[in-house]
Amino acid sequence: MPLYLVYCVDRPGAEDVRATARDEHMKYLHSREEIVLAGAKLSDDGETAGGSAFIVNVSDRAAAKAFSDGDPFSKAGLFDSVTITRVRKGLWHPERAEGA
Repeated sequence: MPLYLVYCVDRPGAEDVRATARDEHMKYLHSREEIVLAGAKLSDDGETAGGSAFIVNVSDRAAAKAFSDGDPFSKAGLFDSVTITRVRKGLWHPERAEGA
């Protein structure tokens, strides 16, 4: 199956939405088998979240959009924009992510 990058940018000033929906968002992510990689988009200080990035292994763009649309963050209106792009696995070094 193809891989898709789902790149989400938070609405400005929506920190309260992120905090309120976070527990449901995490439950959703842990229930999904198509996720290859998921994480918050952080500021340079590594503390402030401003979006989300996912690599998902799904059948097509519609399935990637359905994954994104089902995310409680999306349902709560957290994201200002969501970009879905098909990608190919080039290099893969999960061992380099240790401690990230």
